[in-house]
This record gives sequence, structure tokens and C-alpha cells, in this order.
Amino acid sequence: MAERLVACRPLGPPITLTFDGRPVAAVVGDSVGSALTRAGVRSWRTTRHEGRPRGLFCGIGICYDCLLTVDGAANQRACLVPAVDGMELQSIPSVRTVADD
Repeated sequence: MAERLVACRPLGPPITLTFDGRPVAAVVGDSVGSALTRAGVRSWRTTRHEGRPRGLFCGIGICYDCLLTVDGAANQRACLVPAVDGMELQSIPSVRTVADD
């Protein structure tokens, strides 16, 4: 049973997003988080104190692990933002301050 896969049709026509300057294929109906995950991108920000990778976790907007910059708007939850053709996405680098040390 585990070896059986179910084929799914895409939700809509193909679109292209840009993530950190690289094209990412998606389909209409995807969230930004699902499109990045399908493209093999597992993290797009790191934690402030320890630099641990973060990406899609809960998938429903509760945990805030999937924050990224969307079309210049910082701290958007990738799991809630619908993917739109031509959208520009940027990862959020870890920023440490003197107070963190």
C-alpha cells in the first residue's frame, strides 16, 4: 500500500514566481509556501538567536515559521499568501544584534 501513489492534477494554469532571484514554478491556487516546498525549498528564514532554518511548518498561519518578504512587504506568512504570477519572494536572513549576545 505504501508504494501506491495517487496522481493529482494541478489546481490551475502554471505561473512563475521568483525566489531570491531564481524562478519557481507554481500553479494558480498554490500558496507561496506550497509552491516553494514543491520546488524543493525547505527553509527561507533562520531564527534570530541560533540561526536555525525555518520554512513551512503548520501550514495554517498559526506558527509564523514561514515568514518571508513578498513583493517588498516584509514578514508575510508564506502559507497564507496566494501565489500570483510574477511575484517576487525574498528569504529573510538572520539578523543578530548586540543585545542578542
